[in-house]
Amino acid sequence: MYNGIINIYKEKGYTSHDVVAKLRGILKQKKIGHTGTLDPEAEGVLPVCLGSGTKLCSMLTDEGKEYRAVLLLGYETDTQDMTGRVLAHKEAAVTETQAEEAILSFVGGYAQIPPMYSAIKVDGKKLYELARAGKVVAREPRQVQIHQIEIEEMELPRITMRVACSKGTYIRTLCHDIGQKLGCGGAMAELVRTKAGSFGIGGALRLSEVEALRERGELAAEILPVDSVFAAYPKITVERRFQKLIENGNAFYRSMSREKAVTDGQARVYDEEGRFYGVFRFCPEEDRFIPVRMFMENG
Repeated sequence: MYNGIINIYKEKGYTSHDVVAKLRGILKQKKIGHTGTLDPEAEGVLPVCLGSGTKLCSMLTDEGKEYRAVLLLGYETDTQDMTGRVLAHKEAAVTETQAEEAILSFVGGYAQIPPMYSAIKVDGKKLYELARAGKVVAREPRQVQIHQIEIEEMELPRITMRVACSKGTYIRTLCHDIGQKLGCGGAMAELVRTKAGSFGIGGALRLSEVEALRERGELAAEILPVDSVFAAYPKITVERRFQKLIENGNAFYRSMSREKAVTDGQARVYDEEGRFYGVFRFCPEEDRFIPVRMFMENG
């Protein structure tokens, strides 16, 4: 079984769930999870966790993202992108300066109302299920952070921009909101996720490439080990005679490790064979390490 994280390039037409399902077939293993949904017509970086790495899914989902998006002014649709039903269409009678000012005004924190076509639940129902039934319900705004917007190309009514943002940001809603601010409407025409946390588009593999690498026996080199996520933490090695303690997820005293000089904070814990067990927190009052999250790689 493969354990770790692989950087997948999600192609158009696939849902994030489709990618996971296809990888299960390619890799012949069930324990696989993705780290953040991309719409079917969007493409780009989708880190996928394998085996014991699936415990990292929630952690990686929390990381910031970067996108290259194309905003088409003059359109409003029910999905806030150009795959949806057009609700209104008018001429985008704005100047480049007006468009730029409106776009850059969204840099910083802003309260974003999630789109109806999203997987967010309201009263136990997913919003997209309600939307497909023709219902529109009130949604609570969510505070998101737009770290940076760079306008790469402007050929009105189309604007290509790079957006760096916090988790939970809907880029199509950002496009919609920019259009509302300009008074002409706006919808997302294209979207590519270029970065998710530390994973960039340059190292992302298409599913066909993953399959080819697996067949050649070269895939392991493309899988980031689980412990690499915690590379900034100090490494602690438990002596072989105390190995059963960490195998069972128990705390252990500093005297049971090979490294005796330890400061406060979290550490990566291994056995003498170099097997990574998990992240432990050093408790100076008790002079021992307490388990925080275990990543025992079986198989």
